[in-house]
Parts: sequence; structure tokens; C-alpha cells
Amino acid sequence: MRKIFLIFLIMFLCAAAAALWFFARSGGMPASGLNASGDKQSAVEAIDDGMLRICFIPKNLGNPYFEALSSGFYDAIAELGEENFSYVYSGPETAEADSQIPYVEEAVQNGADAIFIAANSNDALNDAFDAARKAGVRVYIINQDIPGSEAHRDAAIMPVNFDAVGAAQMKLLAEQMGYEGRFAILSATADAPDQNTWIELIKAELENNPAYEKMELLEIVYGDDQPEKSAAEMEALLSKYPDLEGVIAPTAVGLPSACKVIQARGLAGKIRIIGLGLPSEMAEFVRDGTCGGFQLWNPPYEGYLGVYMVWAEKKQGFSPAPGARFPAGKLGEYTILPNGQILTLTDPMQYDKSNIEKYAVLF
Repeated sequence: MRKIFLIFLIMFLCAAAAALWFFARSGGMPASGLNASGDKQSAVEAIDDGMLRICFIPKNLGNPYFEALSSGFYDAIAELGEENFSYVYSGPETAEADSQIPYVEEAVQNGADAIFIAANSNDALNDAFDAARKAGVRVYIINQDIPGSEAHRDAAIMPVNFDAVGAAQMKLLAEQMGYEGRFAILSATADAPDQNTWIELIKAELENNPAYEKMELLEIVYGDDQPEKSAAEMEALLSKYPDLEGVIAPTAVGLPSACKVIQARGLAGKIRIIGLGLPSEMAEFVRDGTCGGFQLWNPPYEGYLGVYMVWAEKKQGFSPAPGARFPAGKLGEYTILPNGQILTLTDPMQYDKSNIEKYAVLF
């Protein structure tokens, strides 16, 4: 009897294993890639089922900015048909320069058609990108570019014309400070390509624009796109500089974290703070006057645009070469610029009491 039981048990386990194998091969598992939780997950091996496999690797998980950006992928996938896609949102817990490499490698191993990545470094990922492209995977930088390493990606989806962001941030702070006073910058990581670009543009404005001759940049600190560290850095700035009058926080994590510190200390109106943030995260600080205004673009548009670009490439013969044009649903037609970039918007949008309620419910 025991022998018969063991035989049936072995047969059952073999059948179960075969069923799981068939389920994975038949495309049953990619649907789990359509999840907004940010949990790390693996897709199955590439199979010839006509589905487009897209992977979005954010700088780090738990970042509301990239969750908003990811929602744009879902919007476009819903329009084009969820049955046509496998979408995986997966990335590291922290935003170190090389922390995304395993996720690029995993996406390649799992048969991705396209990787969209908000890179944590300008050059640390180059070898991983080269290997991915050699394997036939398109590599698209999203929400920024990788200056000096453009040859290692296929194109870059920019949220806005970055050349305009530094000047726009400086102007907004100057207006709120009356064009005089001392301020600091609370950035993301020291290696963040986008923030570093804006900081250099802010420095250039200070040096070359006579309108800011009475303004002084005291220090640049880094919150590593972590709420607790960003808040700690803001506290340190207040302690170190009793005459601090303004702060620029060009990061969607750093800005609300710094606002919480200013709010808790009762310094609203005394410390002018601006930056880049999500309306949903910033609404309370705009309402109570902690933040007189901030800027951003429309993060969901970036993911939305990315899906339509891959669709045009795989289904309509589009090739992401400079000068090429492709349709992007409700956003209209876009052109690949000579530098391989696509501008989602031309100028940053400003959010304040006049429009915060409208956008806070959107992202």
C-alpha cells in the first residue's frame, strides 16, 4: 500500500510540475508583470506570442515620482490592449550608481523587447546597456539622459527641455525671495545626472545673470532620494545657517520632505522653498503657505509616450533614428531630435494655489 501511495505521489508531483511549465510557456505569468506595487518580479523567457515585453527600471522603489511615471505606461497599454503587452516595474531599493545593473541583466534574460530606465549614473551602466543592445533589446533612458554616454542607449525620453529647468528654478526662487538672500540646494544623489545638470545651470545663472547678484548659494546637500535623509539634511541646513532664506529641492522626494521640516518648525514664509515635486505630494504645503509654488512637468506622459514609441517600432516599422516621427495617441506626433532625445514637453509647468487642486488628483 505504501508503495502504491508513493507511486501516485510521484505521478502527482510530475503532473503539477508539467502544468506549471506549460502555464509559464503559454504566457500565463506575464500578466503578473502588470502591477503597480513595485515588487521585484521575473518575467518568463521570451516566446513568440506577439506580446511586447516592456520593463521600466526606476532609480529606486517606493519613490512616488516614478510610480506616477509608471501610471503612464498603464494608460497607454490600456488604450492599445493589455493582451498585447507584458509590463514589469522593477528596480532597486536604493539609488546607488550600480544598483540597477542586476535589473537590466534580468530584463534581458527574461526576453524584454525594450528597457526604460531612469539611470542612477551617467556611465556605470554602460556595459550592461551594451550587452542588452547586443542581445536585441532596445535601451531607452527615461526622465533624463546619460550625458557623455549617449552612444550606449537607443534614445532618451525627456520630461521637458532640461536646458530650461535650471533657469526656471532659479527664477522662481528669486521671485519669492525678492531677488536677494542666501539659499541652499537639497538634491537627490551626488551622481544623479538630471539633478546635476540643473545644479550646473543654476550656478551658471548665478554667475552670469546680473538679476541674481544679491543672491548667494551657500551649500549643496544630498538626501539620496530618501525621505528620512532628505529631512535630516534640511534640519542640518537650518542649524548650520541661521540666516538661510531659501531652498531649491529639485527632487520629488526631497521637496516634500524639506517642506515637512519647515512646516513643523513654523518657518512658513520665512524660508522660501521651491523645487520639483508631485502635485499630490505637495498640495498640503501649497494650501498652508509652506511652499509658494513649485515646478514639474507631467510624469505619466513619459511612460505613455514610451509605450507608443515601442508600439510604433514593433508594429508599424518605426526606427528611433534622429528626424524620425511617430504618433503617440492623445499626445500627438513626436520627433527624435538630432541628439537622440524626445521632449515630452518644452517647458516646466508651475503649480501653486491657482491650479494645485486640479493636478493633485491626477498625479
